[in-house]
Amino acid sequence: MSELVLPCEKELLLQVARGDEHAFSLLFNTYHHHLGTHIFRITDSLELAEEVVQDAFLKIWLNRETLTSVNNFKAYLFVVSKNHALNCLRKLAKERIVQKSIENIELISNTPEVIENNDYYNLLDEAIDHLPPQQQKVYLLSRHDRLKYDEIASKMGISRETVKKYLQVATHSITNFVQANHNAAVIILVAGIFF
Repeated sequence: MSELVLPCEKELLLQVARGDEHAFSLLFNTYHHHLGTHIFRITDSLELAEEVVQDAFLKIWLNRETLTSVNNFKAYLFVVSKNHALNCLRKLAKERIVQKSIENIELISNTPEVIENNDYYNLLDEAIDHLPPQQQKVYLLSRHDRLKYDEIASKMGISRETVKKYLQVATHSITNFVQANHNAAVIILVAGIFF
C-alpha cells in the first residue's frame, strides 16, 4: 500500500484550519478514495462507506480549528472514520433487531391461534392509529407499501435519518401498545419468540 503524502501537509492543515476551502478540497481529493476503500472493508456496504467518508470530512471541516494540533492527518482521518463507521454499524444492527421484532410480531399474527382471534389485528390497527401522523405515515409506507428509507424520505420531503427515527419510535410504540393491551396468551407467545 503506497503512502499518500502531501507536500507541506502541516501547512495545508493550517490553511484548512483557517477556513481555506481550496486546501480542504485538496485534502478531500487526496484521501477520499483511499479512505472509502478502507471503510468499505469495515462496512461491506458501498452506500454506508460513502456516507461515512462524507460524514468524516464534514466533521473535519466543522471542527477544522482542531487541525492545528494534528501531527498525522491520515491517521487522524482514519480513526475518525473508523469510529464513525462502527457507530453506524451498531445503529444499523439495532435497526435490524427492531425490524426482526416487527417481522416476528407479524409472523405471530399468522399463527392459527392468533388468526382465530381477530382481536390481534384490531389491536395492531389501533396501535397504528395511535401513532402521531408523521410516524404513522412512515410506518405504513415502510411496512405496507414496502418502500425503502430513501424512497420514503423523498416522498415525504424529510431526511433519511428522520425516516429511520420515526420508524424506530413507531415500532417501539406499536410493540408496547400491543403488549400492554393484548391478552396474556399472546404476550406469552410473543415473549417466547423474542426471548
